[in-house]
Amino acid sequence: MNADEIKIGSLLNNFLKKNNLEKGLDKVDAKDAWFKIMENGVSNYTTDVHLKNKTLYVSLSSSTLREELSYGKEKIINLLNTALEKEAITKIILR
Repeated sequence: MNADEIKIGSLLNNFLKKNNLEKGLDKVDAKDAWFKIMENGVSNYTTDVHLKNKTLYVSLSSSTLREELSYGKEKIINLLNTALEKEAITKIILR
């Protein structure tokens, strides 16, 4: 990384914070991370994913899958936050 890349990154971060755009990006990033981490097995049964106030709401079309995922919520939260490189998610609600 050179000095120009650091300056541009810093400028973008400042712009996002100043204009209160981080939450919107977190919403998009959280949805992308869900589909990336869960891959085809779970994502095929995922009908909706959205983030609100650090809570990730996931709608699933399979009640059996919803039950199975409910046992691993903490692990899923950790995987998603690792992928997002910040603690954007503190709770998951499976519907």
